[in-house]
Amino acid sequence: MHDNGQPEPAYQELLSRPIRDLGLKLEGSPVERYVEQLYRELEAKGLTKFHPACYLTDEWGCPSGEPIIGIPFYLAHTALSELEKTTHDLEDAREIMMYLRHEAGHAFTYAYQLHNSPEWKKLFGPFRRPYRENYRPAPFSRDYVRHLPGWYAQKHPDEDFAETFAVWLTPRSNWRKRYRGWSAMEKLRYLDRLARKVARSDPPRRRGRTDITVDEMETTVGDFYHQSAREEVAVTELAPDTDLRDIFRVSKRSKRARPAQEFLRQHRKAVIDKVAQWTGAQRPLIKTLVETIEDRAGKLDLRADKSREAEHLAELTAYTTALVMTYVAKGKFIQP
Repeated sequence: MHDNGQPEPAYQELLSRPIRDLGLKLEGSPVERYVEQLYRELEAKGLTKFHPACYLTDEWGCPSGEPIIGIPFYLAHTALSELEKTTHDLEDAREIMMYLRHEAGHAFTYAYQLHNSPEWKKLFGPFRRPYRENYRPAPFSRDYVRHLPGWYAQKHPDEDFAETFAVWLTPRSNWRKRYRGWSAMEKLRYLDRLARKVARSDPPRRRGRTDITVDEMETTVGDFYHQSAREEVAVTELAPDTDLRDIFRVSKRSKRARPAQEFLRQHRKAVIDKVAQWTGAQRPLIKTLVETIEDRAGKLDLRADKSREAEHLAELTAYTTALVMTYVAKGKFIQP
């Protein structure tokens, strides 16, 4: 994207095309190798009868109660992946596998209908509990494993199981040592026993029904990104000028200086990832805040010292975390 928000010329033709007309297929695409890796990991754990189908759709997920995994369509197309990278945050290889293992946990539940068993309900809670997008986790609780950012296992019993499954499935996660002494260990041991029990059993539900597939997506690429634009949050009360000048107290004449906006753009994703991981706040909120800080640093023409970049990054991350936690607790970034 250009600084004025207009797409690069290379994307113009792509943006005007309906997604269903792009001929996107999982087979032979860049993301297929990750699906194959997931299947190898499942087999290595002895789950030779559990082979959840995957398909391309608009976002990560399993349709409710369906043992099938939806993968974002942009991961199957190099140019679309680059477009996603410039507009949102493209998943890297590690994150793709994290999502696949998590969604495989949902599919495992649905395929073997585990959520109907008394032991599942006792350990994870009632499957029919209302599902809330905005949830308030208890940070650092040892009742839950940690996998996706934001203490995600605490969102719902179904997510708790999926996160537990993902940790159990991840190669070299060393979960027996990492979670020793945690209440979450009981869930991991249950899953380990359960996997051995059903390893050679065909799941009651082998096939799942998709929701919208990539071949049914009539919207154009451009409209998809317009509709999925991150919801703006109220940052009008945020006045970070003094704070940013303190963080980037660097002379423009210094030979070691470079634009602070350039520095912030370089580390944007890492800051968003870590703040989301440890605060549990919604990612769009954090992303909008970080981009606002980045834009303001550019308007103030601030500089970062190349020899103090670790210090800048630590202070910036702490500052962003403090603002986010204030917003989560009080509904505003700055209190009167």
